[in-house]
Amino acid sequence: MPAGIARLRREVPLPIGVATTLAFLGSGSRWLADLSSDAWFAFVLAWLFAAIIVCAFAVVRHAEAVAERLGEPFGTLVLTLAMSGMEMMMIAAVMFTGHGSDTLARDTMLAILMTVLNGVVGACLLAGGLRYREQTYNLYSANSFLAVILPLAVLGLVLPGVTATAAAPTLSMFESVFLIVMSLVLYGVFLAIQTLRHRDYFVSSEEATTANDVAHDGGSAVYHVGLLVGYAIPIVLLAKQIAVPIEYGIRVLRAPAALGGLLVAVLILAPESMTAVRAALANQLQRSINVALGTALSSISLTIPAVLAIGFANGQRVVLGLDGVDTVLLLLTLVVSMLTFALSRTNVLIGTVHLLLFLAYLMLTLEK
Repeated sequence: MPAGIARLRREVPLPIGVATTLAFLGSGSRWLADLSSDAWFAFVLAWLFAAIIVCAFAVVRHAEAVAERLGEPFGTLVLTLAMSGMEMMMIAAVMFTGHGSDTLARDTMLAILMTVLNGVVGACLLAGGLRYREQTYNLYSANSFLAVILPLAVLGLVLPGVTATAAAPTLSMFESVFLIVMSLVLYGVFLAIQTLRHRDYFVSSEEATTANDVAHDGGSAVYHVGLLVGYAIPIVLLAKQIAVPIEYGIRVLRAPAALGGLLVAVLILAPESMTAVRAALANQLQRSINVALGTALSSISLTIPAVLAIGFANGQRVVLGLDGVDTVLLLLTLVVSMLTFALSRTNVLIGTVHLLLFLAYLMLTLEK
């Protein structure tokens, strides 16, 4: 098959995403006005979910192509920023249109942290441990990631629930500005460490040098960046559309509000999670850790400032503080992550612990 035709076939998700976006921009308000029919509700939700997920997989594919051309650590940085940027824009789109609860950002950030630090990390360590018994990585990279994730997670998601200077679980104006500045400064310093001063922290000399098992087509970095943006636009525009059936389903089924954040996290993290697991199976654990922890870090570093700024602009209440159960789960996850990445060798036991913590999060979320 000619290379040009093969390349066009790989981009089939783009017209699907564009067609779905145009359809809902034109008729979405009418289609979503009445979701009382179970069949229609299921059809609309499945249609939107499928369109977003195929575009998300395409974003990851093109981000990986850019990553191959840039090399490490810039490659995984592009990938994590692409996915975190989509998360931030999806939440922003929902907030600006008035859909979703005032806890959507908090629930989504918690879901991403729990999914990444427990689900994705656990799956990578378990899959790699089963195939290779033990795997190694650069200890400095994980410590660098956690050094920023821990304070931002606690200050952004735990502190608002106990502060006495504002009506909990929110922050006062001064506290919000401080958190915005702190998040951006810490992330900026981290990026300088990752890309300039200590790039060697994020590359493992003992890692297998075999290429990723996903072959990407040709094309320049500019070509893939253009298509990456092209696929991201339908995801952002469809975010406010899918928020309507999600909120409707949660309300009708009397499901916990946190389920909305979990579904957003699943939409964003599904393709990237597969990338991390594939890398672990190829004995590239360093890449898995860069992708997983990089996603958690960029997510919380960029989303907190974005949602607080949007809240100021809209006069919208932004709830960041977690309740008691979620606080315990988050702190337990952070402590276990510190123990996991205190040693440079991993095995199936560590992966199993993280996966069980993820299952505990799912159980407690669904029981609320």
